[in-house]
Amino acid sequence: MSVSANFERIRNEIADACARAKRDPEAVALMAVSKMHPAESILEAYAAGQRLFGENRVQEWQSKIVETSLPDLEMHLIGPLQNNKTNKAAELFSAIDTLDSSKTAERLNRAAAELNKTIPVLIEVKLSPEETKHGLAPDELAGLLDQIAPLDRLVVRGLMTVPPWSEDAETARPYFQRLRRLRDELQQRHPSVTELSMGMTNDFRVAIEEGSTTVRIGTALFGKRVYA
Repeated sequence: MSVSANFERIRNEIADACARAKRDPEAVALMAVSKMHPAESILEAYAAGQRLFGENRVQEWQSKIVETSLPDLEMHLIGPLQNNKTNKAAELFSAIDTLDSSKTAERLNRAAAELNKTIPVLIEVKLSPEETKHGLAPDELAGLLDQIAPLDRLVVRGLMTVPPWSEDAETARPYFQRLRRLRDELQQRHPSVTELSMGMTNDFRVAIEEGSTTVRIGTALFGKRVYA
C-alpha cells in the first residue's frame, strides 16, 4: 500500500479505537515516526496531510532537514538526548519528548534562550525493567519537575514511555495505566502536565483506551525500516 493509503487506514483505526473508548478522535494526535526512513517518505506523508513527526537521532534529522524544508512541519525528538547534542537539538526540533535529567534540562534551557525560543518537552519515564529502555524512575519524577519549573524556556507538557515489546498488545496495558496514574498525580502541583505519549504500531489501540494523547506510529505507515 502507498504511504497515503497507510495514513488513511491508521487514521481510521485511531478513530475506531477512540469510538470504542468513548473519546474524541481530535484528542489523540498521530505522530509519524520517520526514523530510518528517507526524506522522501516524510515528503509523501506531508503530501498526505501529516504534519507531526518523530525522529530518534539528532544527526539523522539534521541530514534530512534540508530536503524537507516544509512549512508547519513539526518534528519531535523521541530518542535519547545526549548532553553534547542539546544545542543542535534545540535548534532543529519543535519539541523534545525524552527529557530525563535536570542537567540536560538546564543545558536545553540555555540553548533555547540563546535561540530566543521556548521548547515544549515531555519527561520520559522508565517503567520497564529492560536495560535497553531509557527514562527517569517514577519516584524521581516530582523532583525533576520541581527542578525544571524555574527554567523559563522549557514547558513540560506531559509524560512518555515505551513498554516492553510483545506480540500481545495487552501486555502493554499495565504500563500505560501506570503512566496515566503518574500524570494524574502530578497535575495538582504541575497543571501543564497533561499529555501522554504512549502507544506504537503494535499497541496504540490499547494506549488510546488508557488515555494516550499521542500515538507514535512508524512501521504501519512507512513499512519496515532498513538498517545499514
